[in-house]
Amino acid sequence: MQAQGVSETQAGSGSAAGTSVSVALAGSGGSGVMTAGTMLLDAAGRAGLYGLMVRTSGPQIRGGEAAALLRFARQPVDALDDGFDLLLAMDWQNMHRFGDEITLHAGSLLVGDADEGEAPPVFLKSGARSVALALKKLAKSIPGCWANMIALGLSGGLAGIPEQALEAALRDSWKRSEEGLQANLTALRAGLAEAAKITGFPALAPGAAASGKRWLISGNEAAGYGAIRGGVRFVAAYPITPATELLEWMAPALPKVGGSLLQAEDELASINMIIGASFGGVPSLTATAGPGLALMAEALGLAVSAEVPIVVVDVMRGGPSTGIPAKSEQSDLSFAVSGLHGDAPRLVLAPTSISDCLTTTQWAVYLAEALQAPAIVLSDQFMGQSRAIIDRPADSGLVGKRLTAAANTPDFKRYRNTESGVSPMSIPGTPGVTYTSDGLEHTETGLPSSQATDHQVQLDKRERKLALFDYGPRWADIEGVGDAAVITFGSVTGTVREAVARVAAQGVRVKLIALRLLAPAQPEQLAKALAGVTRVIVVEQNHGAQLLRYLRSMYDLPGRPASFHRPGPLPLRPADLTRAILEWESASATERQPA
Repeated sequence: MQAQGVSETQAGSGSAAGTSVSVALAGSGGSGVMTAGTMLLDAAGRAGLYGLMVRTSGPQIRGGEAAALLRFARQPVDALDDGFDLLLAMDWQNMHRFGDEITLHAGSLLVGDADEGEAPPVFLKSGARSVALALKKLAKSIPGCWANMIALGLSGGLAGIPEQALEAALRDSWKRSEEGLQANLTALRAGLAEAAKITGFPALAPGAAASGKRWLISGNEAAGYGAIRGGVRFVAAYPITPATELLEWMAPALPKVGGSLLQAEDELASINMIIGASFGGVPSLTATAGPGLALMAEALGLAVSAEVPIVVVDVMRGGPSTGIPAKSEQSDLSFAVSGLHGDAPRLVLAPTSISDCLTTTQWAVYLAEALQAPAIVLSDQFMGQSRAIIDRPADSGLVGKRLTAAANTPDFKRYRNTESGVSPMSIPGTPGVTYTSDGLEHTETGLPSSQATDHQVQLDKRERKLALFDYGPRWADIEGVGDAAVITFGSVTGTVREAVARVAAQGVRVKLIALRLLAPAQPEQLAKALAGVTRVIVVEQNHGAQLLRYLRSMYDLPGRPASFHRPGPLPLRPADLTRAILEWESASATERQPA
């Protein structure tokens, strides 16, 4: 089934209503909505809440309209809700462009500056209650303040976040004069006072005091930290949206552990630099987006053939070509698992949440080093550029360690046809174990060869080492029971998990299988996970149902698998998927009834 947009009557209708509150702060370039949103998220964490903030902007590279989309709850949240309880607009300039993303419902509150005109019809048609606020005039009455700090107080007060938490977030982020701080504290309190005048808003009670083990982190930052935990000490990359923040975070972090980052002139140089560094014995990584990954294809093949471990983090965005750089989409999957020329087995992994960006990237480094193979990590813009309050992820302890040859190893063969497929890799300059390494097919010693026997041996070896490795339980998250299953991957896992919980509340039991290891395929593991399952629906965020197509090519799926797929930039919503699962189960039940 092809997914459709959520209807007005479904927005905000989830079974989780009352357990979370959703806030959208929007404005034109320079209005400071991202700053206010980041402080609001910080304050929520200080108040013992969990939260998620998703950034969205127009098609321009810099400036223009932007919105911070936030959700707060007393339990971890990995997805936005069906709609927003509050839309606070600093101004209405081009805000209609967010009509699909900022969905309001009849119980929503719409707050805007009365001097900035009326809200666009796309928001008014929801029936949301409108409250006019002379935001700019109020800001002018407080010399030296920023209007977005009034918005911080207003939105925080309505959401139920205590004043002391909001003030602490402002104080900790303030890097300017004391006079300016005091002016903006006054603005914050003015916003709180305005919030107190508004009744009937579903404020969320503060959670239990944070234990000090929660982090406020983005997916890009988490991936960078996971890479360092895994042992990466060299990064070469070329900036590209939405992966740049990963590189910006790693640039100052790497020297603290004895590593370094080099900005290359382009993506081709980046991947060839990390191949060279890894060949020299240093675990290495690059980060890019879809267009950059396409440019790296030939060098990825070199890493496969030469058996050089590298990690490439692909923070996916809307495509093809330049596509939609600042929006999310899971549309690089087919390229990642099948896009190289020749028979080129590689590792492909996908984190399932912002928190999992850390653990999956760490695991990717470990696997790349252990298997002497390239690993592609499929993150995306939703996870990469969003920030979340998460429980501190436990360190898996996985550190990349490759099998290396000692000096003067007798009868050293770099590409020896071992039972496991993994053969010792020597460090350049080590006496007695030098070898030739390039993109040509080769003998076990590394000498170029065009012989069919040598080609067959090395193809089998490269495939075997990935196929025989024991990946353990990390290959997928498997939750729940039932004779029906939803299979998904990546950032939509949070939405799927919430939808599965909603249908369970209506008496429909569905198993969730969120794939983390996409390649190599794990047919035996999936068969065990699908034991007793007679029906499967595959959920993904791309236009061509790429995951379903891949699964059908690699696995025996039960029945006739259904598909729920939709391209970006609109994120999947729990109500969309809840409705689809219920309709799918209803149709399946009808088919199963005897004639």
